[in-house]
Amino acid sequence: MFNTLQRYTGWLILSTLLLFLASKLNASLGIAVAAMAWLVVIIEWSRLSAGSRKQACFLLGTGIAALLFSAWHGTFLGWEKVMTQNLQLLPMFIAVSFLALTTPAVQDDNLPRGKRAIITTSVGTTLIGAVINISILFVLGDRLERNNTLSKAQAILLGRSFCAAAWWSPFFISAGVALTYAPDMQYSRTLLPGIILCAFALCFSIVEVAFIRRIEFTGYPVRVESMTVPLLLATAVITGHHFFPEVGMILLICLVAPPAAILLMRSRPRLPHLHDFISNRIVSTVSQFVLFLTAGVFSVGITSLIHVYPELFNFTGATFSHGLFAVVSALLIGMGLIGVHPLVGISILSPLLLPLHPDNSRLAFLFLTSWAVSTGSSPLSGVGLVLTSRYNVSPRAILANNFHYVITMWIVANVVNILYFK
Repeated sequence: MFNTLQRYTGWLILSTLLLFLASKLNASLGIAVAAMAWLVVIIEWSRLSAGSRKQACFLLGTGIAALLFSAWHGTFLGWEKVMTQNLQLLPMFIAVSFLALTTPAVQDDNLPRGKRAIITTSVGTTLIGAVINISILFVLGDRLERNNTLSKAQAILLGRSFCAAAWWSPFFISAGVALTYAPDMQYSRTLLPGIILCAFALCFSIVEVAFIRRIEFTGYPVRVESMTVPLLLATAVITGHHFFPEVGMILLICLVAPPAAILLMRSRPRLPHLHDFISNRIVSTVSQFVLFLTAGVFSVGITSLIHVYPELFNFTGATFSHGLFAVVSALLIGMGLIGVHPLVGISILSPLLLPLHPDNSRLAFLFLTSWAVSTGSSPLSGVGLVLTSRYNVSPRAILANNFHYVITMWIVANVVNILYFK
């Protein structure tokens, strides 16, 4: 039966997004959104990679064990919370995936070289990737690779520049995670420090490649027109959030991204390409369905244990100080470097930090920092796996080339935290 249903997975994924939007008008549909999302996981389970299944089994098994143990001791937070934790991240991810339809096509076979190419490739990767997400790595990487590999400079620049957008882009899933685990954050307060960190990360990488390492560089032919769509969409969402703050950021993205992508899509005729996207390409989001939902069960399990043993997780007298920001950010980055997905680390630590009544915008900035730095520097992150599996970049080389970057960006993030979040 599941094999038959797999032909319709893309449409079930789209239904999850549509039901989420409908649930904003009728809250009783929330359970239907959860049911549809979990149905996608069940149907596609057999087609997941072994690594994804192992990670999901660990998260789900640990979460269920924690829930059962907590329930035995009289604490149960409810099935609805168990089934819907992280649920709002999925519609956002589905909506953002539509933006791949706007991916620019480049026909020019002449690739630019030199320092200017370093700058345009770095900035272009960030601005375009901020909207269409990880698919930009395949667009750029396939264009730049030679003999199925990227040069050291290309790997450094693509990985760091793409992930730097996590500091500020409302279309990055890191933004949705921050909104979920720092629920009272104000996006407008994290935007400026995020842009500052992103700009510093780009400048640091450009200077390193162009003037310190002085590596010969072949870049991507970024043009003004390829920047237009990402900038327009990012501006539209940020402006909409400013004037309509009562409309949540995630809902705003779900409303704006798919229609804008269809309107601005480059392939013609639109309808057949859109049908192909929904039937085939959107299925690539299944791994995110599995990760987000199982991590949600894990997170609720951890929260339940904290309720059972509050004395073990009691920070009485503690405050969310600059020192604690430094320690927790270092811990999350370190966990990311060894392969722990940032969502998992954040889901563990958020329940411990929220009882301290921190500034949620500052807490969100911490989460965004750990996401941007760890995913841009680890061979085991999604970006790192793309570089290693598709372009044969050595995992050891990724760590060695980025170790000093990790330390530098951690220090800079802490300085910005001290100066901005007083």
